Parts: sequence; structure tokens; C-alpha cells
Amino acid sequence: MAVPKSKITKSRRGMRRSHDRLADATYIEDANSGELRRPHHIDLKTGMYRGRQVLEPKD
Repeated sequence: MAVPKSKITKSRRGMRRSHDRLADATYIEDANSGELRRPHHIDLKTGMYRGRQVLEPKD
């Protein structure tokens, strides 16, 4: 049976887990419309992606 050699303190356990949190979602300001959008995603209002029209714009 696996038995730890020593007790891990709450502080040390917390320090180890400090990087396990979820990162905040990243948003950038679109150069054309000025709206916030996710990087590498289509701007749904204008239908543009990397300077090309890929979708019909939403009204």
C-alpha cells in the first residue's frame, strides 16, 4: 500500500496547486470593426477573418 513518507502541509499543497486554475479568456480588439473578438476566430458581425470575407455579415 502506498504511504507518503511525510505530511504535505496545506501551504505546500496550495503552492503546488496555484498553477492549476483556468486561464481567463483572451479577447483582442478587431482592427476593422473595433469589436472585441477571440484570437483566430471569425468576427461574426462583419464576417471577416484575416482580411477576407468568409461569411455574410449579420444584420
